[in-house]
Amino acid sequence: MPRISRRTLLTGLGAGALAAAAGCTTRHPAPGAADGPVTGAWPSPAPVPPVTVNAATGPVLVPGAPMRVVVLDTDVLDSALTLGITPVGAALPGRDTSYPEYWPASRTAGIRLVGPVGAPDLPTVRALRPDLILSNQTRDGDRYEQLREIAPTVLTQTSGAPWKADFQLHAQALSREAAGAAFAGAYQKHAGQVAQALAAAKLSGRKVSLVRFVEGGGIRLFGRQSFPGTVLSDAQIGRPDAQNVDQSDFEIPPDQLARADGDLLLYATYGDPELSGATAALASPGWQALGAVKGHRAFPVDDQLWFQGIGYTGANYVLDELQRFLGA
Repeated sequence: MPRISRRTLLTGLGAGALAAAAGCTTRHPAPGAADGPVTGAWPSPAPVPPVTVNAATGPVLVPGAPMRVVVLDTDVLDSALTLGITPVGAALPGRDTSYPEYWPASRTAGIRLVGPVGAPDLPTVRALRPDLILSNQTRDGDRYEQLREIAPTVLTQTSGAPWKADFQLHAQALSREAAGAAFAGAYQKHAGQVAQALAAAKLSGRKVSLVRFVEGGGIRLFGRQSFPGTVLSDAQIGRPDAQNVDQSDFEIPPDQLARADGDLLLYATYGDPELSGATAALASPGWQALGAVKGHRAFPVDDQLWFQGIGYTGANYVLDELQRFLGA
């Protein structure tokens, strides 16, 4: 399977899905109308009726086709942008200083930062006059009542492993269910193509290790019940024994770095490399002794994509990078 550039992937996957979303509003000449240029104003499209969404907090009535959307975590940022909606405001993880680079700057340039994930500035959110707020209970459950006073607020239970079901809820809240289904189908097809390419290259047995150095959170290994873990599973890629567990992630002390080994080792850093322990770990004898490191099969990856890009656009880019790293 040819490797796909990020721009090509975004364009190709997005075109069909967004066409599905736009199909219901495409304007056609009335029956019997003459061919050629059409003059005069088109009639305004009928308003989209409100939608009741079964969120983690219970049923929430949201406006049809909301346009002024505020997103308070990275999964809902990916969902909104994937579905063709640029939020008016977004929260970012506290150690991040810019929006994810896997999105073109033109898609994120107009988004107002409303504070850190888990502690958004509510007056800033209110000033944006949103007609919908998206987040999850893990981040914003304790301020749900305050948020719903600003605008209808749809929370999933959490983010990470249930990202596919969460995306469908986001698509419903954004009146983009057709596009959501199209993106889901395109992703499953892409994952199958990557799995086939790995099998054809006799690489199916490779086990991929996922390591994240987290400022304030130490050295973390990621299991199957995480966003990148589910993407690896979808591509039928195995995991080292230490990470082949039904967990999202777990911390290890520096003297247990051997648990981070794999046929391929992918690592990222969240926050300052010194404060996250990345600098010390990468220079340590334990890291240098790993088979993946000695075999030049350990690679840094973009933290905002691999561990924060929780959604179909992020997942498609992860699949493409996995194929490249594995050499299929």
